[in-house]
Parts: sequence; C-alpha cells; structure tokens
Amino acid sequence: MTNGWVDMKNTDMMLIMGGNPAENHPCGFKWPVEAKRTRNAKIISVDPRFTRTSAVADLFCQIRAGTDIAFLGGVIHFAIENNRIAKEYLVNYTNAAFIVKNDFRMPADTDGVFSGFDANTLTYDKSTWNYAGTGSVDAAHLPEKVEFDLTLQNPNCVFQLLKKHYSRYTPEMVERITGIPKEQFLKAAELYTSIRKDGDMKKAGTIIYAVGWTQHSFGTQIIRTAAMLQLLLGNVGRAGGGVNALRGHSNIQGATDMAGLFDSLPGYLKVPTPADTSFDAWMKRITPTPSKPAPWDSFNYYGNTPKFAVSFMKAFYGDAATKQNGWAFDYMPKVDRNYSWTFLWDDMYNGTIKGMLAFGMNGVAIGPNSKKNIDALKKADFLVVGEIYPDETSEFWKSPGITTDEMKQIQTTVYRLPCAGFAEKDGSFTNSARWLLWKNTALPTPGDARLDQVIVAQIFLKIRELYKKEGGKFPDPILNLTWNYSNPSNPPLAEVLKEVNGKALADLEDPATKQQIKAGQQLPGFSWLKDDGTTSCGNWIYSGSFTEAGNQTARRDPSDPSGLGVHPGWGWSWPANRRVLYNRASCDVDGKPWDPTRKQVWWNESTQKWVGNDVPDFKADSKPKDHMGPFIMNPEGVGRIFGPLSAFADGPFPEHYEPVESPIDNPLHPAQTHNPVVKRFKTPDDKYATSKDGYTIVCTTYRMTEHYHYWTKNNPMNVQLVPEPFVEIPVELANEMGLLGGEKIKVSSIRGDYIAKAMVTKRIKPMMIDGKKVYQIGFQIHQGYRGIEEDKNRDARTLANLLTPTVYDPNAYTPEFKGFLVKLEKA
Repeated sequence: MTNGWVDMKNTDMMLIMGGNPAENHPCGFKWPVEAKRTRNAKIISVDPRFTRTSAVADLFCQIRAGTDIAFLGGVIHFAIENNRIAKEYLVNYTNAAFIVKNDFRMPADTDGVFSGFDANTLTYDKSTWNYAGTGSVDAAHLPEKVEFDLTLQNPNCVFQLLKKHYSRYTPEMVERITGIPKEQFLKAAELYTSIRKDGDMKKAGTIIYAVGWTQHSFGTQIIRTAAMLQLLLGNVGRAGGGVNALRGHSNIQGATDMAGLFDSLPGYLKVPTPADTSFDAWMKRITPTPSKPAPWDSFNYYGNTPKFAVSFMKAFYGDAATKQNGWAFDYMPKVDRNYSWTFLWDDMYNGTIKGMLAFGMNGVAIGPNSKKNIDALKKADFLVVGEIYPDETSEFWKSPGITTDEMKQIQTTVYRLPCAGFAEKDGSFTNSARWLLWKNTALPTPGDARLDQVIVAQIFLKIRELYKKEGGKFPDPILNLTWNYSNPSNPPLAEVLKEVNGKALADLEDPATKQQIKAGQQLPGFSWLKDDGTTSCGNWIYSGSFTEAGNQTARRDPSDPSGLGVHPGWGWSWPANRRVLYNRASCDVDGKPWDPTRKQVWWNESTQKWVGNDVPDFKADSKPKDHMGPFIMNPEGVGRIFGPLSAFADGPFPEHYEPVESPIDNPLHPAQTHNPVVKRFKTPDDKYATSKDGYTIVCTTYRMTEHYHYWTKNNPMNVQLVPEPFVEIPVELANEMGLLGGEKIKVSSIRGDYIAKAMVTKRIKPMMIDGKKVYQIGFQIHQGYRGIEEDKNRDARTLANLLTPTVYDPNAYTPEFKGFLVKLEKA
C-alpha cells in the first residue's frame, strides 16, 4: 500500500477492483465504511460477481475476468477527454512533460506490440523505450538530462503519447472487451473522475485491489494502469488517495520485504547474477543515477544502494566481509535463471530439482495446475513438509486418482514435521499497510511440534558442523555466516529483529546534528547506513524498527493527534515510521497542502524544513523552489506514467491483452491477442484451451470469509459454516442446462475436473462480449482431499487448482489463476 488501512477513512472516492474486502478483509473494511459514514465517500465496485463489497457500493459494474486494463484505460481516456486531470501535479510531479525518443512505437502503430519486439525470442529490445536527452552512458541507461515540454504539447511527450495510446479505449471498445454496457461504464468513469471536476484539487480518491489483479498474465500492468490513473488525477501521496493492495495473509507484505522472492534480497535489493563479476560491478548495475530535466532536482534515493548493500553484507558475514574481499561478494549465490513458483515446479517435473522443503506452503493445493505439481513431486527424491495439519502436499502420493499400485511406484521420501501455529510463536507481522506489529506467544506448542526458527537453526548448525568436519569445495559462506544469538539452536526473534534493524560497528557522528552513536548501539534509521563497513543492517527498509529505545513494533499508543489515522506510536511502519508514501505530493509546488483540512506535511518557512503530522517522505531541507521531485525513489524524482527501459518486460504503457485462455480474439488487435512476451510451459501436463475446443465459459476463483485458505477445513467451526464446495452459476446458464441449485456438476478445463454442488445465483449475469453471449462462473478454493469433511469422504475431494493453467505474469511471475476457460456438465 502507498497509504494504509486506517487512511482509507480520509477518502472521498473508492474504486475497488480485483478485490472483495468486505468478504476477505472484513476488519479492514470498516475504514471504507467509515469514509462513507463521515465523508459521504462513494464506492465503485467492479467485479466479475456481485459480491459483499458490491452490496454496500454506490455503483456496481460486472466485468469479464481479465479485462481490467481495458476498463482502467477507458477511465484514463475519459479523464483526459473531459479535462478531469490534476494539471499542476501532472506537469511537476510526473514524467508527463518528458519527451520520448522519436523511434518509439506503440501497439496501434505495429499491430499489437511495442517497438523492439522479437517474435523468435518473445522478448523486447527496449532501447527505444527511453527519454530523449543527453548524458546517457549507453542505450541501456537513462539520459542524465531529459528533454521536456511543460506545455505538454510536444507530440512525443509522455502526456501526448498517453493520450494517443488510450484514445482507442473508447466507451464502445470498453463495452466490447469487458462486457460492461457503455452507459454503465460512463457512470463509473464520471463518478470516479468527479473529484477533479472544475479543477478541484481538495478531494482525493483511492484505488483498492487484491489478487484479482495480480493473478493474471498481465497482472503487473493492471496495477500499473491504476497507478497511472492515480498520477493523472493527482491522488498519489495524498491522505485518502494512493494505490492500495490488500494482502491475502497477515504477513505476505513481510515475506516479500524479507526476500520471499527469488529475484530480490531483503529490502528489495536486486540479487547478483553471474554477469556481476565483483561487488563494484553489482553496484554499478543496480544503482541508478539521476535522470531529469536540467532545471529540476532529484533526490534519487536509490543512489544510496551501496550503503544498503554493504551494511547487508556486514549483517550476513560480519568480520569476514571486508573492503579487500569486496564485502564477501563471492559468498553470495548468483541467480542464474528463473526460480519463481511455476518454474520451480517445472524444474522438479523435469528432474532438475530433486527435493523441496515446504513450510506453511501447501503447493499441491495452491497450484496452478495441481496435477502437474503432484506429478512433479512423484519424481522428487525427497519432500519435507512443516505444517500444523496433514495437507494435500504431504499426502500427494495418495491424491484422488492414484491407485495402490501407482503409489508403490512413487519413490519420493516424505518427511512431515509438526510446526508451531501462529499463536504459538512470537515475532512481527507486517500488514498490508507496511505496519510492523509485534505479537507475543499465546500458548505453548503441543507435543513434538517445534518453532520454525528451531527447525531452521537445527538444519543450519548441522550443515555447519559437517563443513567444519569434512571441509568441502567452498565452505566459507557457511562457516562465516553470522549466528551470534544468545541461543543458537533457538534464536530469539527479538534478537533477529535487532539484527535486521542494524547497529553501528564503529563510533559514528552525524556531521550536521553532531548526534553520536557508539559502536554496538542500535541504529536510529537507514539514514545512518554507511558503505565503508562501519554499519550492519539486515534490511534497510526495516532500520528504525528496533532502536536503542527498544522494540518499536511492540508499541501500542493509540493516540492520533492529527485525526488522520496516522497513529505514530502504534507499531512501526517502513520506511522511517512513515504512514503515507510520497507525501510531499500532498502539497502544491510551493509546499502548501492541496487540502488544508487534511494536512499531512508542509514546508515550514521559518524553520526551512519540511514538517508534518506524518514523517515527510522527502529531503527535509529541500526548498520548494529547488523543484525536487516528490517520488524520491525514482531517478527522475517524479512518478512514472511512462515506464522507461527495463522497468517492465511487456511495455512502457499497459495494453489490454486477453488471458491465455479467452473466448474471443483481442478486439484491439486480433493478430496479437495475448501478452506477446508470455511463454508457455511444454510438459505433457501443460495444456491450454481455446473456445474452439469447446471451453467457452470464463471461470474465476475466490476466497470466503468463513475459511482461511486451506487451514480451516481442519477446524470444526469453519467446516460447519461452509462444509463443502460449490460453484456459482448464473440463473440463465442453469436454465439452459436444466440444472437446479444443489445438484452436482462437473466443471472441466483442458487440465482437469472439479466436482461440486451448483449454487444457482443472480449475482453473476451473462455478458455480451464483442457481440456474443458469454457466461462466467466462479468457485471458492478452500477444499481439497485432506480435512474434516474430506476425510469423511463427504465431498468430491477435488482441488480447485486442478483447473488453472501454468502460465504467469512476466514481471512478478504470479500465475494466472483468474479468467481461464471451462465447460460445464451435470456430474
């Protein structure tokens, strides 16, 4: 989230797409309800189904799953055509005025792709996706000085290119693609952009989304389109504004912050690759340099990457990381290929990966293409599962359809370890709002169950013991790894958080304030990090979370002096306990808040400092007349409407492409229906359907309030609430099939079948898609073949993700769980 849960109470307008917070985030949803109650804020719900969120919305639009870019692009077109834009914000705080190279081409010019596409490799040469300017090192880098036009009239400026690109996204085209009638779409576009009617800059609108956006083969670009719309309307950095992701679990944000992704280190530092021959080469590749109009200023805060990286290496390897050995750069693994979720399973299927440790991750049930995951595990040498219940992954070898004779042929050794549940351990959660909140242990682990860190520590200490005893080709990274905990076999998580926060390794002094920190003391924040080896820090964005004042994440001061929902003493949020990112943009170019009634930060002329109710996300002493951009993490200093160079794999502007399985060709360019850079896997289990194969119904999946993913099917109370799976089917489709509610039906994709009872409903209606009637259905994901009801053999024991395709977003590598094709018949 750019903002946060509580901040939603400050909004005037909410566009909720790709998420159903009333159902899936019922506690957090009280804040949108608060905005409706106290500010008369409006909610627009856009969803394939009429959901619990839709029930409290002011306007509902039923959309075909996977067509969100067409809808959002249509709103961008409407905003520009009707002058519903934040002109001063757009010119000064975004790259709208930047001029793009003359040889850049867009899909309208090239029948569906951007310039530089190679049809043989399914990749782009992105050298034309750059600004015009001078001072560039080479074609792979941004120019130091960017050409610009503050009138926004140059035909190659970002704003004019944006206008041209989305001119094709007319209400009529939006209707053809999304199925939303033109009149209904215009109501939504009119309502959302009304906050900028007649040039008003006081109001703010927010966009709220969840995995209904991310789980597509163009998911990143959906979110990009939302960010572009918010920049166009001047909503980013504002109280009640922003682009706000609703995380599906309590610590998903924390997992990604701490490098739960294969291509990042903690704090989102980019991983080294084999091409990085030294620490300096790695830093040169991942540290940006400013790229801006000559009269403007850019903080370019990622220019501090070497400070973050050196401090990280010191946290990992301590005294073994020295300047002479490149801070132990050779110890770091070099990521040589794609290790994302779908690739891991494909590598296991093909025999490259021999084993897996699965902790709190039910990979068989999660999918996609659960059959492929099961077949992959059949070929593995070993599987270690750490869980609190027996699950589908630990019992893959007896999944439905596998005979007794087939079980005997499976040679995978399975180890099932009883782990601690969330209430049985302490530690911090990082919620959707980037707030770190410490929790205490509620009760002890039962029986032989162990804490996660105890299991990890035992594995590490045993491996280190073997390296000490037997040597090996390269023992140094293991032998020199820091493990300085008071209890090495059970590292206290508070000590881990202190390590993550960082400390001084030598006496330090701030040259401006003369504040001193002694060697061994905790760092107050990341501004103290050095690239000379005198600081250590496990994750730069978490620096400040455990200071000399104690564990900041354990604070529980509910006071909120500003009334804006900042609550600065409740837990701690990254970065620097800042609640709203890019909050400099909440003020005009002179440093005065757009809305004086929602003052976040402002320029104090008497102190010559930025001050505020929130922590200013800016250089504290940068005067407004210096024209430093508020988007300090970008080398341009401004928000990116145009994503230059390697920012995205599939285009500097989002373009509507159809899901990999679609009932129609792409109306914008039928010759290029799908995302051109999306690659398909080629094992016998990887199959992809078309409507010509008889799969004509669009299917999506979702979660329910009554269940928590795959865990609660083991809890009697949740099972009583929803004891069995069901499929939501439009009344019209049920009538055509002669189907009654409660009858068993079989939903089939080209990959597998799903059997459940029919829930015949008016919450999903047939749609007209490019001139033909198309049905959508949906079902929840929570059941499988292990659980209370499953073990009684009282349901069909099939997995939802037997149906989903193994295909992924080329930027975030999230699988396309939404918008695939199925057919329907009575079971």
